Amino acid sequence: MISLYLDSIRFTFMASCDKYQNKHMIQRIQSIFLLIAGAGFFSLFKLPFAKSSEVTTPLFEDQLFNIQDNPILLGACILGGIISIVTIFLFKNRILQKRLALLGAVAAIAVGGFALYLMNSEGQSIPTTVEVSNQAGLFIPAVSVIMLMLSNIFINKDEKLVRSSDRLR
Repeated sequence: MISLYLDSIRFTFMASCDKYQNKHMIQRIQSIFLLIAGAGFFSLFKLPFAKSSEVTTPLFEDQLFNIQDNPILLGACILGGIISIVTIFLFKNRILQKRLALLGAVAAIAVGGFALYLMNSEGQSIPTTVEVSNQAGLFIPAVSVIMLMLSNIFINKDEKLVRSSDRLR
């Protein structure tokens, strides 16, 4: 009698776990990658791209070059961060999730590329006596691109798994 009762509790528990897993797939590995990419975008609000030893050009008015110095960088960074975070919750629509992850990667490439362009164009007008050093923010867009590409790989694996299980039905 007790074993039947325990078996029924175990069956109820397992059924509720299966129901939970089907409903909430946020615990997938691509969600971690997307979260890291979003955190990377939003960390650029605190991490500068470069630091100058003196006030020289409009880019280095506060001796730091960060995303607040250019509205295009600010917009692309906010867009990339929001896309990365929102993409986590689109686990039921994997095609849209893949496209948004690629769009986030394009935003990360745009942030990194435009930051390098601004540093090089402004760097030519900086006197040689002023020392400009690269900071951690310059490498964060590359980390975001890698995380978004990894998430895309695992989204593709999930899509293949779903298609193969649909074929078996």
